[in-house]
Amino acid sequence: MERLSRDAGRQATATLADVGEQIGDSATLALNEILDLLRGSARSVGDEASKLGNVALTRLSDRVERNPLATVAVALGIGLLIGIAGRR
Repeated sequence: MERLSRDAGRQATATLADVGEQIGDSATLALNEILDLLRGSARSVGDEASKLGNVALTRLSDRVERNPLATVAVALGIGLLIGIAGRR
């Protein structure tokens, strides 16, 4: 009876170890899939941000070319404000 009890305990321990390993493997696979999806999303967001930045830069460049005096006036105004703020 004692021997049967020990054998059952060993078998239960082995079975639990196998189940734990399977759960760990499944969790690892699921997490890797989630990470892959997040990486893909991050790349997409980065690509979109890059496109938007290029569009904004193009628009700014066009406005500067069309209104160079206004651009210089704005730059001087910003410089003046920074200079005043730096004195305080």
